[in-house]
Amino acid sequence: MHILVIEDNSDLAANLGDYLADKGHVVDFAGDGITGLNLALREPFDVIVLDLTLPGMDGLQVCKRLRAESHRHTPVLMLTARDQLQDKLEGFKHGADDYLVKPFDLPELVARLVALLRRARG
Repeated sequence: MHILVIEDNSDLAANLGDYLADKGHVVDFAGDGITGLNLALREPFDVIVLDLTLPGMDGLQVCKRLRAESHRHTPVLMLTARDQLQDKLEGFKHGADDYLVKPFDLPELVARLVALLRRARG
């Protein structure tokens, strides 16, 4: 699986990258919303892991613009500390396919990414 992780916390991004790479996945990173959006529009990723609180452009706007500007529907999993129902509803309203609250277990994240990819491929 080719995964884009858009996360400004470098420790968390590195931890995710190491774990996903150990599972055989290829991982690219962006540390801010603008870079993440540009990468997502340019490259054919299988899935995107997207934080909500990002410098430059927040995750909601990244997801909204990705849905409006991309010619493909890349599944997006929002990964965030925002755990209120309204936050989750906003995420889905802006185009997220799944929503996982921090802290989380890495095996659950991978299971959700695999499920997103499976649904996307039909």
